[in-house]
Amino acid sequence: MSMLYKDSYTDIIIVCIGTDRATGDCLGPLIGYKVKDMKYKNVHVYGTLDEPVHAKNLCEYMELFRKFDNPFIIAIDACLGRFERIGFINIKEGPLSPGSGVNKNLPAIGHINITGIVNVGGFMEIMILQNTRLSVVMNMANLIANGLKYNMWKMNRKAAISNNSLLNRQVASTANEDTYISYAEE
Repeated sequence: MSMLYKDSYTDIIIVCIGTDRATGDCLGPLIGYKVKDMKYKNVHVYGTLDEPVHAKNLCEYMELFRKFDNPFIIAIDACLGRFERIGFINIKEGPLSPGSGVNKNLPAIGHINITGIVNVGGFMEIMILQNTRLSVVMNMANLIANGLKYNMWKMNRKAAISNNSLLNRQVASTANEDTYISYAEE
């Protein structure tokens, strides 16, 4: 994921799509709930158990995202698939088309998208989402949330090291010519 993020973006928006009213569709809000407390000034999380992003308010949130200067948007949602792929997580470059598994026509969103296959698709999708095993959804939510936390930590740590190194070089170069500079980057 960090390979797709370019330094030219000003902020990272993690938009977790779904609702807590259907077990299979709560993957996004569960992930939002698990990552909402990240304390990075340039990382913003939308879509939690308390304030879900779903079909009825997605366009409002997309308007809000336009107020950011140049955000990198990570869209997360549950999806349906083949039986043998239940529990698989897909990470793809490009926008997510939320609601397509249940025949909803919603605007595409995101620079990359993360989807978790929560159950079988192909027939009675709404009923299938409501009868999805919570353990499948929770396991994927934990895995995706931990992956997001790690990647945000790694990217912010890398930025902090770079900024600190630049600051040290500037301070050292203004001191005098005989100053010895050592860098201890991990």
